[in-house]
Amino acid sequence: MATSPNTSGTLTPKKKDESFLDKIGTLGRKKKIKEVSELVEEGKHAIESPTSPTIPDIGPEGYVLGENEERSIIDPSSRDEPKLKELIKILLDWINDEMAEQRILVKDIEEDLFDGQILQKLIEKLQGIKVGAPEVSQSEIGQKQKLRVVLDYINRILNVGGGWNQQKWSVDSIHSKNLVAILHLLVALARHFRAPIRLPENVQVILIVVQKTDNLLQTRRVAEEITAYNDDIGARFERDAFDTLFDHAPDKLNVVKKTLVTFVNKQLVKVNLEVTDLDTQFHDGVFLVIMMGLLEEYFVPLYSFHLTPTNFDQKVHNVHFAFELMQDAGLPQPKARVEDVVNHDLKSTLRVLYNIFTKYKGVAPVSVSA
Repeated sequence: MATSPNTSGTLTPKKKDESFLDKIGTLGRKKKIKEVSELVEEGKHAIESPTSPTIPDIGPEGYVLGENEERSIIDPSSRDEPKLKELIKILLDWINDEMAEQRILVKDIEEDLFDGQILQKLIEKLQGIKVGAPEVSQSEIGQKQKLRVVLDYINRILNVGGGWNQQKWSVDSIHSKNLVAILHLLVALARHFRAPIRLPENVQVILIVVQKTDNLLQTRRVAEEITAYNDDIGARFERDAFDTLFDHAPDKLNVVKKTLVTFVNKQLVKVNLEVTDLDTQFHDGVFLVIMMGLLEEYFVPLYSFHLTPTNFDQKVHNVHFAFELMQDAGLPQPKARVEDVVNHDLKSTLRVLYNIFTKYKGVAPVSVSA
């Protein structure tokens, strides 16, 4: 006997049919989500490739780049480098020493400096002035406005106009707590104000750079130099005869300057050049480079230095290059910093010239003792 279908059970209501527009909207959302997911995965794949064993966490927004746009982060392994940790500690101690009278304690360079408040206090203390920056703000816009005023003032003091400082630090990089940008800024301040600290030499960090090219994300690793060699600043060099000369026998200073001018011009006259003022004519490094070529009897290719430097960065390059030529020639490492020479520090310039004089004079060097 055939069994009748069971019609007494509970009937399940049919799901309401989706409209055509609902379906289109749902498909659009799913497609957008899929595109973002694929983009993030593409970025992760680029970072996690065999040439990039360390996996940095830059978040989904870090992978969303325009064509040819790039972003960089520190390779996490660089943060464990002893020299980098030492540099951060030394800079923190220096800031806290300067801020002690105001009862300000900085514990974290990245977290405590990004909004411009501590930077404003620091530059006011170092320069002995008052910066007319906006009051403290909790909003991002307000913080960036304050930070922009403070950085503009610092850049003017450091005399780093143009694009040089933008390559090192900016409002966006400082506010985003970019450690490399913050370190560049603090090292520049410490050098300019001759902080009584000793910075570790040759501090570098490895940056992972992500760039979008032809709609694909490419990664590369680059070394970013934070400090070079000879980064002693302040009063850490041993006192020498020039310290004594400046402090106790300024009347003999002109005699030494005339002697060095005579020595320099004996070389430069070979190429129809002449120096009349040691205070101002060596800060860009051009005469130093040319003179080393003349003394060592070789031609220095013009592409290796800036013959007419127009900004701070180009002058630093020239003086640094001249220092390298001196050491290649067997001279002792100059007891002066590149930035001091560029900033017209006469004592530093005299030290460099006297270093050259003692090797190439050929007779007993000029006395600079008091």
